[in-house]
Amino acid sequence: MVTNTPNSPQSAYFIDDHSDDSIVRRTLAAIVDNEPGVLARVVGLFSARGYNIESLTVAEVDRRQHQSRITIVTSGTVQTIDQIKAQLERLVPVARVTDITMAPAGLERELALVKVRAATGSNERVEALRLSEIFRARVLDVTLESFIFELTGASSKIDQFIELMEPLGMQQVSRTGVLSIQRGLPL
Repeated sequence: MVTNTPNSPQSAYFIDDHSDDSIVRRTLAAIVDNEPGVLARVVGLFSARGYNIESLTVAEVDRRQHQSRITIVTSGTVQTIDQIKAQLERLVPVARVTDITMAPAGLERELALVKVRAATGSNERVEALRLSEIFRARVLDVTLESFIFELTGASSKIDQFIELMEPLGMQQVSRTGVLSIQRGLPL
């Protein structure tokens, strides 16, 4: 008679190998043909399979070759991310897909415009200006009742700035979504 203990290799119930099940966040950049319906096909691929898009940015990057760059921030297991990349690469209008997060020379930035209500002479007004200097946010507009700040950086930096501005009277936020690029020359 064989008895199974928690460390016994005979029992599959005690195998605890969930190392591949951890959720990772990835930034994918896809160079696509700039033609009608391409964005809908890419977004449809995510929607049909139940994948979430956390950030989506699209712009034409080469007018002569009629190509655009779609930057997608998503999350899932490593296997899910690999599956997303493989499915994106199979779409006909997609020229190439790069995982910027995994690239050793990858850069990610986001732009935000933040409107903060701060009346003239108030402590909140002084504090908002002080925080904007710390975060290197640029003042785009000033009125007697409010400021509009422009802030560029990592998404986490923008999140922190917004969190600190909320108790000071934050009114509105507009964010671009993540932009990405690789340092150096392409391989």
